[in-house]
Amino acid sequence: MDVKGTYEVRTYGCQMNVHDSERLSGLLEDAGYTRAPEGSDGDADVVVFNTCAVRENADNKLYGNLGRLAPMKNKRPGMQIAVGGCLAQKDRDTIVRRAPWVDVVFGTHNIGKLPVLLERARVQEEAQVEIAESLEAFPSTLPTRRESAYAAWVSISVGCNNTCTFCIVPALRGKEEDRRPGDILAEVEALVAEGVSEITLLGQNVNAYGSDLGDREAFSKLLRACGQIDGLERVRFTSPHPRDFTDDVIAAMAETPNVMPQLHMPLQSGSDPILKAMRRSYRQERFLGIIEKVRAAIPHAAISTDIIVGFPGETEEDFQQTMHTVREARFANAFTFQYSKRPGTPAADMEGQIPKEVVQERYMRLVALQEEISWEENKKQVGRTLEVMVAEGEGRKDGATHRLSGRAPDNRLVHFTKPDEDVRPGDVVTVDITYAAPHHLLAEGPARSVRRTRAGDAWEKRNAAPAQPAGVMLGIPTLGVPAPLPPASSGCAVTA
Repeated sequence: MDVKGTYEVRTYGCQMNVHDSERLSGLLEDAGYTRAPEGSDGDADVVVFNTCAVRENADNKLYGNLGRLAPMKNKRPGMQIAVGGCLAQKDRDTIVRRAPWVDVVFGTHNIGKLPVLLERARVQEEAQVEIAESLEAFPSTLPTRRESAYAAWVSISVGCNNTCTFCIVPALRGKEEDRRPGDILAEVEALVAEGVSEITLLGQNVNAYGSDLGDREAFSKLLRACGQIDGLERVRFTSPHPRDFTDDVIAAMAETPNVMPQLHMPLQSGSDPILKAMRRSYRQERFLGIIEKVRAAIPHAAISTDIIVGFPGETEEDFQQTMHTVREARFANAFTFQYSKRPGTPAADMEGQIPKEVVQERYMRLVALQEEISWEENKKQVGRTLEVMVAEGEGRKDGATHRLSGRAPDNRLVHFTKPDEDVRPGDVVTVDITYAAPHHLLAEGPARSVRRTRAGDAWEKRNAAPAQPAGVMLGIPTLGVPAPLPPASSGCAVTA
């Protein structure tokens, strides 16, 4: 295979975009490009922006970044710039008008066309803009360059059938389309065969899975089927919607040993009038009822959420209902966002837009409350013995503190004293929790045990191999996904 040059993919937004970027990397490597070294900062021959459109200033950020690349491209005639993702789907020809040095614009439905569009732009010496209006092929059929050897995203659906007034995702990602269960399980089995021990089922509205198949219990059946896969130690999913969170899913979580005691359940607001204005099809009582059922079935479950502060029309009383819901739910953590207009959404034109200083003040009160609750909930973990899957890049201070970091079954971040024996990402270390902070746990004593795993073997094999387009296969992706990611930018997979 001829090497065409180097590439860099810059990703913005939600988990779905992160997984799409793994596919974009796989496509480019399959076409003969090699990944640019870390920190290349625009020195790659091809720079791809995988964009998000859920924030008000998303376009300003994109054009600012494109502007910084313009002088680099002027000095390197062969350099190419591509823009894809949700903002590209929304803005289309606008991108090339505002940044005429861009070579390719592609949308959310045709990411598989990127290598062809790059080649066409090079040959024809003009920008190629191709935006499909519907999905051309399910993305999981594309080559994929996985970022991790021990954990993986697995898409079970694309698109969303909800009509939340603050969210533009359905307009850009389309209606929900579900993969066949057999295809999903085949991908999971292939990943496990190559060493992956943790998978995260991914969808814009993951527990609505089955609506396209005519089976309301398809998601709980899928969870139980994952429990039958030998070698698969941890199963997670993101993000569900309270409307579709049914008792059969709770039962499957409780009764399937490798489904982790963790749930991310977006609240958005605790006020019934605001939930109605958001077009969220549940109310506070229904939401808290789900939390109560989950805790009854899975006592040690860690529950996280998303909350928007300052939605149009939100009164102080509405905000107090959100604070009340947070106190009752006792989330392990919450991703809180100040409302910002998403151009093209109904909420952007609603009356009663809240002044920024009011939104900021409410936001700070909510953050302080959740910080207090997170710390109290983490303190309950002190004295517990937990199995921690070692992660790569989770502890920024690990080198200085001589510690390692990883995730407990409930997805809490744990820093622990480095054992004397060799430990690799993907291995499992059993530790005693001695200290709790609001956002992490600490195990200061010696580890009780270290279990070397096939996932650790896969990580070691990947890192020992020479640099090459590894981890790419046409059809079913190969190795892993990054360790649990930072929260998305209040959109896509977490707010749909």
